[in-house]
Amino acid sequence: MGETDQLKNFITAIYPLPVLEMEAFLSIWKPYQAKRKTLLTRAGEKERHLYFVMEGIQRVFYTGDDGRDATIVFTYPQSFSGVADSFLTQTNSRFFCETLTPSVFLKTDFNQLDSLMMRYHEIERMIRILTNHAFSGVLHRIVETQCFTAEEKFKSLFARSPHLLNLVPHKYIASYLGVDATNFSKMLAKIRI
Repeated sequence: MGETDQLKNFITAIYPLPVLEMEAFLSIWKPYQAKRKTLLTRAGEKERHLYFVMEGIQRVFYTGDDGRDATIVFTYPQSFSGVADSFLTQTNSRFFCETLTPSVFLKTDFNQLDSLMMRYHEIERMIRILTNHAFSGVLHRIVETQCFTAEEKFKSLFARSPHLLNLVPHKYIASYLGVDATNFSKMLAKIRI
């Protein structure tokens, strides 16, 4: 299996590109590895790279003025990682992105992707469709955050990503759910997954 086969399969399932465009798209991705707890993006800096996760788990988080972190999203294999809004708008990030486990990626930079989008309408359309899927996920997450109980948020997260429970420190999962670590431990003991 070639180093870009996972990415090709992921893209093909969402929006199959014609052969020429797919070859051009795959050509801009390079292998990249990061150790556990590596900051890929820092708040206040532009996100210069888009990552496709092949191995490992990452989180995007916000740090408030009080120094407390709030986990916004987890990324893992067969998904994109990085701070998407900063990458797409080329503005300074409000968030950090870090690896939680050793991670293997394919990565590209904004200039390469932007150049391909200008050159190939089909690649621009595919990026728009991927962005639409991400936006839909953000809206779903807002509904969960605002309308679900802590237990409902817990069940929803583990229905879609059960592997996180054994791979991610519970303090980050509690932060993602918006509960304190003590309440998370109580939920974990009480709720059957």
